[in-house]
Amino acid sequence: MNETFKRLVCLLAALALAGCSGGSEEPPLKGAAIGGPFTLTDQDGRPATESDFAGRYRIMYFGFTHCPDVCPTDLAVIGQALRRFEKSDPGRAARVIPIFVSVDPERDTPAVLKEYVAAFHPRLLGLTGTAQQVAETAKRYGVYYGREAGAGGGYNVNHSRLAELIGPKGEPIALLPYDKGAEALAVELDRWVR
Repeated sequence: MNETFKRLVCLLAALALAGCSGGSEEPPLKGAAIGGPFTLTDQDGRPATESDFAGRYRIMYFGFTHCPDVCPTDLAVIGQALRRFEKSDPGRAARVIPIFVSVDPERDTPAVLKEYVAAFHPRLLGLTGTAQQVAETAKRYGVYYGREAGAGGGYNVNHSRLAELIGPKGEPIALLPYDKGAEALAVELDRWVR
C-alpha cells in the first residue's frame, strides 16, 4: 500500500469517527498525519513555504487550471463561502487564506495560476513548483493525482477532491464540505476558525 493511499485511508477513517462523535468540538482530523513542510512557488514567482502561513488558517485545495468542471466549481464554492464568512466576521475571516496547489506544474506556471485564481477570490493564492515539489506536497496532504492520456495527444489530470482546513500551527482540522454549497462551507469555517 503506497504512502498516499495510507494517508487517504487514515483521513477517511478520521472522518468516519468524527461522524460518530455526537457533535464533539474536537476537530475531526485531530492527530491525522496530514500536512507538513513544503517549498513551492506562488503565483507571483516567489518561493512559498508552509512557515509563510504560520498563525493563519489555510484552506488547501489541490487541482489544475485545465480542469474542465470539478476544480472551477469547487473553487467558486470556496470563494463564495469565504465571502460569506468575511461578511459575517471580517476579523476571523482575515485569518483564513485559501490556497490552490496545482497538480499540473507542466502547464500551470505562476502566470497561468495568477490569472486563474483571480476569478474565484481576491485572496486565493495559487502555488506550483517542480514536479517533485508538487508530488511531495500532495503526498503530505494525502492527495492522489496522476496524468491520463487525452484526445489529440493532450492529457488530463485525475486527482482526489479535498478541501482541507489546516490550523495556524499547521495542524489538520477538518475536511470542508465544498460539495454541500457555500453556506455549509461558511458554517464550517465559522465553527473551526477561532
